[in-house]
Amino acid sequence: MDMEKALSMVLDTLQCASSQNQENFKPAEKKLQEWETEPGFYSILLNIFSNHAVEVNVRWLAVLYFKNGAEKYWRNTAPNAISEEEKAKLRQGLVANFREPVSPLATQLAVVIAKVARMDCPKDWPELVPTLLTAVRDADLLVQHRALLTLHHVVKTLSSKRLAGDRRLFQELTGNVYSFALTLWNTHTELFLQQFSENAVAAAPCLEKALLALRILRKLTVHGFLKPNESEDVVIFINMVFDRAKTMLECRKQLPSKSGLRDLIEKFIINLTKVLNSVLETHPFSFIDFIQKTLEFTVFYTFMSGNQEWLFERFKIQCLNLIKLIMLCVEYKPAKVVEETKDPNTLRAHQIKTSFFTPEVLTAICQGLVGHYFLLTQEDLQMWDEDPETFANDETGECWKYSLRPCTEWLFMTVFREFHTILSPVLLAMIQSNHGPVSGNDLNAILVKDAVYYAVGLAAFDLYDVINFDEWFLTTLRQELQLQGGHYRVLRRRVAWLLGQWTGVRFSAELRPVLYSAMLSLLQPNEDLVVRLTVSHALKLAMDDFEFSTDQFLEYLEPVIGLLFNLLKECKECDSKMHVLYVMSFVVERVGHPIRPHVSNLIQYLPLAWEESAEHSMLRCAIVSTLVQIVKAMAQESKVLHNFLMPVLALCTDMQQDSNVYLIEDGLALWLACVENATEMTDELMQLFQNMPPLIESTTENLRICLIITQAYVLLSPECFLKVYGDTMLKSCQYMLTDLRPEGVVIIMRYFELCLRAAPQLSCELLKPLISQVMIHVCNMQCKRYEKSCKTFAVYACIISRVLLCSKDTFSQMMREAAQQSGQTEDQFFATLLMSWNKWMPLVSGLGRRKILGLALSSLLTVQSRIVLDEFSGIIRNVVESLNDITKPDETGAPIDIMCCSLSVPSSETDEIFDHETEHDQRMKRLATQDIVHTVVLRDYLLSQLNELKTQIGLEPLQQFLKSLDSEIASMLEEYMNVNGRESHIESHFTDLRIS
Repeated sequence: MDMEKALSMVLDTLQCASSQNQENFKPAEKKLQEWETEPGFYSILLNIFSNHAVEVNVRWLAVLYFKNGAEKYWRNTAPNAISEEEKAKLRQGLVANFREPVSPLATQLAVVIAKVARMDCPKDWPELVPTLLTAVRDADLLVQHRALLTLHHVVKTLSSKRLAGDRRLFQELTGNVYSFALTLWNTHTELFLQQFSENAVAAAPCLEKALLALRILRKLTVHGFLKPNESEDVVIFINMVFDRAKTMLECRKQLPSKSGLRDLIEKFIINLTKVLNSVLETHPFSFIDFIQKTLEFTVFYTFMSGNQEWLFERFKIQCLNLIKLIMLCVEYKPAKVVEETKDPNTLRAHQIKTSFFTPEVLTAICQGLVGHYFLLTQEDLQMWDEDPETFANDETGECWKYSLRPCTEWLFMTVFREFHTILSPVLLAMIQSNHGPVSGNDLNAILVKDAVYYAVGLAAFDLYDVINFDEWFLTTLRQELQLQGGHYRVLRRRVAWLLGQWTGVRFSAELRPVLYSAMLSLLQPNEDLVVRLTVSHALKLAMDDFEFSTDQFLEYLEPVIGLLFNLLKECKECDSKMHVLYVMSFVVERVGHPIRPHVSNLIQYLPLAWEESAEHSMLRCAIVSTLVQIVKAMAQESKVLHNFLMPVLALCTDMQQDSNVYLIEDGLALWLACVENATEMTDELMQLFQNMPPLIESTTENLRICLIITQAYVLLSPECFLKVYGDTMLKSCQYMLTDLRPEGVVIIMRYFELCLRAAPQLSCELLKPLISQVMIHVCNMQCKRYEKSCKTFAVYACIISRVLLCSKDTFSQMMREAAQQSGQTEDQFFATLLMSWNKWMPLVSGLGRRKILGLALSSLLTVQSRIVLDEFSGIIRNVVESLNDITKPDETGAPIDIMCCSLSVPSSETDEIFDHETEHDQRMKRLATQDIVHTVVLRDYLLSQLNELKTQIGLEPLQQFLKSLDSEIASMLEEYMNVNGRESHIESHFTDLRIS
């Protein structure tokens, strides 16, 4: 097909693809995707978007397809890569014309060239930068701008490469073009200033080019030098930044508020401050020479210039952040003893900061922050009236880098923390001067007091020894909470917030009932909504303290829950509902079981809230989190909620639901709480478990809690659960075992071990496909010297031990199958298994595990196997060492098996899982009372097995085996054969055994 016909086909297809008609759009899009890998396709696209006569939408689409194709197929290693011959032609075509008239298209073209440059420049495209520098000097103003725009994107892209070789190449590029870029920037800036004085509107094109040059210089300065301060041009440039910023601020003052040129000047100023910010963050030591000048510049404009209304917000944010970054810079912080600071640069930076931040400067900053920046504005008060929920949620708002209020908050805390000895008296003087009562109609006085209280709350930890907060609360703050009318709502809200900040810092326990009472009055329905939302958060902070006493709070519990519930119903915004739900959830969690009589209203409301929040996954997360605490508090009484909870849990844990990614974590916590507190297995709980196997197989992220839930099911109804889901869970876990680290293997094996404890006979039959594999793993561990931990062996051996103690027939059958799979005889495999067992057992920790392994080894003594007798010494050694671990003297000095004296749940198995008393805990304890670990005395069992062995092989052979023991082990065994010098309860003639 000739080039002209192909061009026509692609052009027609692009026209169809850019149409709004779905019938034309989809086939065209499919056809373009098919052509992506065809040779010559991108050359055709280049011809189309370079032709200014073609419709703009079609050219736009052609550029986008070219850009996406370059990302996929430009690299030589990519499948269906573009040929080198075609790429060479494309590179030439991309920089052949800088006269694109449409600005958005010009930007896209610049991005395309930058993407290609990232892969090809400078090795395969050495002429790119010289071509751009030549075009920047072109007499045609459009060519100048487009070339400069392209150079900006190329420099931006190349500066982002981080490999050492790429960084060296970029530094070489910087050395070649930096002086030119600096001259270019200075020239366009001067030309703008000259034209601005004559005709401001006509000066915009010069400023656009100056802005592009500035962005180029910023990238070159930050990423093109190892030490920017060693370059004369860089020093000149950074020093010029301050002068240009001052000049541009003056230019901005002369323009009307709604002006395109004013917006462009603001962009220019912000990029000037970004130069300082970027150099400071990337090259802090190179910035030392500019610390003084930066502080003088920023502090002057934000605190000293008097009338700051003519400054725009983004500029103030940049200046305030620069001050903060200089103060927080780690490289500028000396040792605790300044004289011990080793780095002279750090010491120099510290000295500059110290000499600048005089008491006078710090006082001006503190007073400026509190007296100007902390004051609520008319816009704030208007939002309070028109959208109270947004106002209440926005105060902690956005990131400090982009929003003025968080920015000033962080700066205040930073300055106060570093210079609190100087600033504490300043803030105390502000408190004193605003201590007296103010009229509710005097808005300005109330706003000033609000700002001062805000500062006191932010600096609470630093004012701990300075302010007697108890006295202040009793004499002033409590009364201010009761003020009504006028603008007092501002003060009530701030005092409530202040109390929340200080309760965790310094607030007497005996005053807390007074605090709760005051908060109750502020949660009443007739109170301002913003005040109520603030009080709810302050209440949470007051309860989130180690001095919190449930007994003190109980008399306020019912009204608090009721008032919070009313507030929850009144809120309309998702964020507000989440906030109140979080507070209620925290109250339920903190108070615990006494909450039961007071949650009925909440329980009735949550189903409605759940239905209404179908489109708000995060709100549903808050609801589920609240339900977790309610179920825990109600314990076994939570069964009445199951009609509501089961559909909620089904949705939260359904892998097919889009909301699963948000709800799964809280949903699993709720599921666990429900099963832990259930008193019996129900059809709904059984049906819900259908969601578990897909969860286990999908990811290891939630594997641990999924298996904890499964263990809870096993304990709730072992036989019922294992008959229905035992085989399914076995297959899911076996699937997971193929790709798990040792930690994951241990988690799964603990589940299987619990099955063997809860339903031994059924589990032995159920786990047959697994047991032989476990035996093989134990045998193979003999040569795995690199094992980081023996935890895997411990759980493997525990499973084998329980099978052996439960059913020797099953043990023998599984060993035969394992031997066949390993290509060994049964005797060879058994010998390897026993040898590995004896070798690894000394490394097993945990009394319960050591005892179950000791019992299993003891049971092997009487199986009448030559292999067991060959390993006799190792078996007795391990059993005796287990005895040493679990045998302690009682009050009379007699040895006792401590595992049989306490029927509590072994802490090693439960402490890390269960942190509150539940029905599940009781089931664990009941299981422990039946467990062989807690019912069989190892010493007695060992001696009875030795007695049986004597019967089987005779006294003399047994004595020979006993003589082969290590002398220390033999001595210990003989001690266990006698109790306080008396013969043991086994037959008296057994004492004829004497170990030489």
